[in-house]
Amino acid sequence: MQLSYWELKSWFSNVDFTIVGSGIVGLHTALRLRERFPKAKIILLEKGILPQGASTKNAGFACFGSISEIIDDLKTHSEEEVIQLISKRYHGLQLLRKNLGDENLDFKPFGGYEIFLKEDESFYIECLQRISFINDIIKPLFKTEVFSKEIDRFGFGNTFEYLIFNPLEGQIDTGKMMQSLLKKVYQNDILIVNHQTVGSYTEINNGVEVITNNLSFKTNKLLFTTNGFASQLTNNRVTPARAQVLITKPIENLDIKGTFHLDRGYYYFRNIDNRILFGGGRNLDFEGETTTELKTTELIQNRLEDLLKTVILPNTAFEIEHRWSGIMGVGNHKKPIVEQLSNHVFCGVRMGGMGVAIGSLIGQELADLV
Repeated sequence: MQLSYWELKSWFSNVDFTIVGSGIVGLHTALRLRERFPKAKIILLEKGILPQGASTKNAGFACFGSISEIIDDLKTHSEEEVIQLISKRYHGLQLLRKNLGDENLDFKPFGGYEIFLKEDESFYIECLQRISFINDIIKPLFKTEVFSKEIDRFGFGNTFEYLIFNPLEGQIDTGKMMQSLLKKVYQNDILIVNHQTVGSYTEINNGVEVITNNLSFKTNKLLFTTNGFASQLTNNRVTPARAQVLITKPIENLDIKGTFHLDRGYYYFRNIDNRILFGGGRNLDFEGETTTELKTTELIQNRLEDLLKTVILPNTAFEIEHRWSGIMGVGNHKKPIVEQLSNHVFCGVRMGGMGVAIGSLIGQELADLV
């Protein structure tokens, strides 16, 4: 693409910071850089029309981990590491709410619930038995008992009598969150250039030469916030994980309110606009869902529909209105990667499916590395 003199002068000359990826992490990185460097020229490059990974495609859970996820994490991480993860997620959510305001997020403090299928009885009993232990180890962080046992008042099918409730969990409107973030970025004189895929970059003495599908330019610092698309960048420490979602048409007199976790967090659903938004199921096909293709599959979509009919809405008629998918970034460890890769190149990736919770905090940490 041939740029004019004006385009080169106004947009692509004397660039201080270039951020690849305009999702939650990228936008917060840009805003933090603007705080630190008021006169810097900051550009975000985005390959999609909208943020392409999970930032505009997630379920809008303001959560920090269900009890089953915490128990599973304790099997592969130390107790201290798990507490640090929960702390990051919780403080990241508080930072997001502080930065944008609950009204702009459409934050609803309905609480979160974990439900258990009848065929998972042994794990259900384990989770109930460990409520007290989990509450004890996270009490220094929250100063209160977080998890409790509650009777199922929603009429779910094929599940146990009790749910595990977390009053500190909430839900947000993902679209409103991203619109508010974008507005704030524009107000801070930060440029977003869409339809730009970074093909390569070369570090030079005092910066980086960036080559995209359309242009090349020099930047002093290059920061990657591409999360699920960052495999090569981090020597395969980030694995893409597709999350498939569906949403129903409006349901009259829908009485389900809250965020709900099922099957160790592999399934999740919530109410929104008198509908049920339901996602997950990558555990049905880990290999097939280790992809960056934004598609849906019959295997997972059929399972989501079956769980809607038999578990979530067993006595309620519904119709599916829309389906989509997003790409998360996961790995062997749940701690995000915030690193300086070379003299002028940095990255903040591997959100582990918790981008809403920790994206703002990771963006801030990444900007503070520079």
